[in-house]
Amino acid sequence: MMDAEAAQFAPEAPKLCGLCPRLVAYRDENRLKAPDWYNGAVPSFGDETAPLLIVGLAPGVQGANRTGRPFTGDYAGDLLYSTLLQFGFAKGKFDARPDDGLKLVGCMITNAVRCVPPQNKPTPKEIATCCDYLRARMAALPNLHAIVALGRIAHDSVLSAFSCRKALFPFAHGAQHDIAAGVRLFDSFHCSRYNTNTRRLTPEMFHDVFTAVRAHLDGHPGAKSARSGRQRS
Repeated sequence: MMDAEAAQFAPEAPKLCGLCPRLVAYRDENRLKAPDWYNGAVPSFGDETAPLLIVGLAPGVQGANRTGRPFTGDYAGDLLYSTLLQFGFAKGKFDARPDDGLKLVGCMITNAVRCVPPQNKPTPKEIATCCDYLRARMAALPNLHAIVALGRIAHDSVLSAFSCRKALFPFAHGAQHDIAAGVRLFDSFHCSRYNTNTRRLTPEMFHDVFTAVRAHLDGHPGAKSARSGRQRS
C-alpha cells in the first residue's frame, strides 16, 4: 500500500511547493524579510541507501529555513549532529552551515513538514498534505530498517505514512514499535532548546535512544552493508 501511494509523489517536495497556502504566504513574508535565506521546502539530507531515517517536525525559521539543510542553524541541530557523530552515523565536523563538509553515514534526516510553519506549528491539514512526501521518501530508501521520530507529530506522521492505527503504537520517549516488516520506529522527545532547557530531554536520554538504534541496526545484516551509501546534500 505504501509503495503504491508513494509512487504518486517524488521523495522531495519542490523548493517552491504551493500545496499549503498558509505556508506559502509565510514563505513569501520571509523571502521579503531575508531574501538571502533558503526560504523553501527543505530537502532531506544524507545517505540515499540509509538504513536509518530521522524524522523531525518542520524547519525552524532561522534554522533550516535559513540554511536549507535540516537541523542546521538552530540549537536542535547541535544535539542531534553531535549525537550522530558520536554513534557513527556522521563523519566530519558540524559547524551549523550547509557547506561545513559534514557527511551522514547510513543515515538520512527529513521533516514531517518540509516548509517552515508560523510559530513552528503546522496545522493538521498541512501535516497530512506533506505526509505524501514523507511516504515517498521512506519508500525510496531501499535499506530502511529504523526510523527515529523526534516528537509526537513526527511519530504520528510516520504511522500515517505506513497506514498504521495510531492507537496501537502510542508515542513515548524511548518506545520502540515494529510498524512494518523489517522496520522499527524509535520514539524520542524532540531535541529542541525548550525540551533540553526544561530537562524534558537530557543528552543521556537522547543517547539512550541512539544506543538502541545502533544495537538494532548492528543486529540487522542488511543495515551493515548500507553504511557506505551515496550522500544527498
